[in-house]
Amino acid sequence: MRFLHTSDWHLGKTLCNADLLEDQAHALDQVVTMLKDTRAQALVIAGDIYDRAVPPKEAVALLDEILNRVVRGLGVPVLLIAGNHDSPERLGFAAGFLQSQGLHVAGPLAPEADPVVIDGAAFHLLPYADPALARQAFADPTIRTHQDALAAQLARAKARHPEGHRFVAVAHAFVTGSLVSESELGLGVGGAGEVDARLFDACDYAALGHLHRPQEAGRPQVRYSGSLLKYSASEAAHVKAATLVELPPRGPVRTEPLPFSPRRDLRRLRGRFEDLMQGAAGNREDYLFLELVDDGPVLDAMARLRQVYPNILGIQPAPADAPSEEGLELLGPDPRELDPERLFEAFFRHSTGQELNAEERALFQDAAARALDAQEPA
Repeated sequence: MRFLHTSDWHLGKTLCNADLLEDQAHALDQVVTMLKDTRAQALVIAGDIYDRAVPPKEAVALLDEILNRVVRGLGVPVLLIAGNHDSPERLGFAAGFLQSQGLHVAGPLAPEADPVVIDGAAFHLLPYADPALARQAFADPTIRTHQDALAAQLARAKARHPEGHRFVAVAHAFVTGSLVSESELGLGVGGAGEVDARLFDACDYAALGHLHRPQEAGRPQVRYSGSLLKYSASEAAHVKAATLVELPPRGPVRTEPLPFSPRRDLRRLRGRFEDLMQGAAGNREDYLFLELVDDGPVLDAMARLRQVYPNILGIQPAPADAPSEEGLELLGPDPRELDPERLFEAFFRHSTGQELNAEERALFQDAAARALDAQEPA
């Protein structure tokens, strides 16, 4: 059994007023190609199909197009669940009718939901539901946390699991200990929204959504595919991918990331204004967050830099000695290419916050000349 696991498409999302719909369409074209090339038997989308409960009509049209291309064009069934960004009722509209066409949607929480069985694997679709909704749907007053709600869903899934089939859970949750990004909405306060990875011990594979970084979640068979695109500056270092899952009749699951090639990448650059104006390596059309390390303010920096980089999303000052961060590209001369005097200038500026004066420069030149003369062979 082979299927493609994705999540967190967030169709209709904007980032710093940039409309990402064309970028999302570009990535979804690659999802269709992946399904063809890998001959996957299903496409799993683990929640947050849309970015908000009432998505723009263009996002709805894009989802309609992609589902038609996959379900009707390729004949590949699609299994999707509502995430915390989605409206379960809107997403689940006509789910009963669509199921016979190969589109399996879990919108509102259903107390007794049968799995979707495909080639020896039973997929249990567990849509996101906060504890209050789960408590009402299951008529269980003991449900108080997200851990309780997901445990109740999994218990009912196990009770309806067909014997002799591999167990695949599709869920939208925050597993304790996983790595987060700035663009994810918290599911609770003070850890109340977290769930333990041990909940999925009975699963042969858990296809998770919610967190945007591709990663394992406590166990090799419990995995986040990550989001479709980079949706915040904190995700600049991420390699976004779909996950190809191979589930043999027996034995451990095998996974392979299939990276996306974005229409425009999202990057972070740090450097001096004059260096940035010379142009950085890479595509100048990328979405960029810039940090300026100039000592003083730069007049009209955004407008001037946009002449070089048309898709700047943000700009802010930063200390020149600020520590490097994941995904941050430092723009400036390579120290290995600088002559000794320029290296000393940089060292002096970093140490004192001042520029070399004429007397200090002369002292350095004299000391350097004597040091170099001493290294000359006799």
